[in-house]
Amino acid sequence: MTPSRKIERLLIIVGVVFLSAFFAARIYSVTGALFGRMLFETVHSAGPDDASDDTQETEASSDGIDFRLWSEKRVRAFEESLAKHFTPPLALLNIPRLHLEVPLFNGTDDDILNRGVGRIVGTGRVGQNGNLGIAGHRDGFFRALKDVEIGDSVELITGDKILVYKVDKISIVFPNNVRILENRTVPTITLVTCYPFYFVGDAPQRYVLQCSLKRNELFTGGSHSKAIGLTLAPQ
Repeated sequence: MTPSRKIERLLIIVGVVFLSAFFAARIYSVTGALFGRMLFETVHSAGPDDASDDTQETEASSDGIDFRLWSEKRVRAFEESLAKHFTPPLALLNIPRLHLEVPLFNGTDDDILNRGVGRIVGTGRVGQNGNLGIAGHRDGFFRALKDVEIGDSVELITGDKILVYKVDKISIVFPNNVRILENRTVPTITLVTCYPFYFVGDAPQRYVLQCSLKRNELFTGGSHSKAIGLTLAPQ
């Protein structure tokens, strides 16, 4: 076999390898985007009492997660998190106008915030009175918060209900401002991420959305279940 023929065959093999790696990565990403939903569906189809708050992507689309707003570092961290074990999400956080849908896990360690968003331990609990603090990365799922407006709906979807909140305050604070997590006169969720959104390095401030509970709907598996691909068991 001539040297040129050998080089040609080598280039073909290299090309096949790269194409295989590309398609494998694409399938892995799309499959992983449904991971949190599947966990949520599994635990709640077994019954609402099977999980406890204390023991426990950007746009969501029909074929996975839209990473266009994400940093390359955060995309890599998300993909690496898919190989790790997670306890089931507490709920799904949904901001309909932004098409943002993300699993809410308990805690705010690196793995959790690479995979979804996290309940700040010590703050309120899902579906109860108080102020539930939720943290997320500014270069991942919570980068979409830059487009939130006063009056937007924010939903927490649990096993048997949809808790509908309205954004009533947007503020920028320093990290030592813990008053944002204090209880208010109405049940509240407070979404927190670093700010500025495109700051290079450790961002010096925090972008905060405070949202008041407006209504509590029974989850009947209607339009919401179609949008997120879930069948949730009522309590």
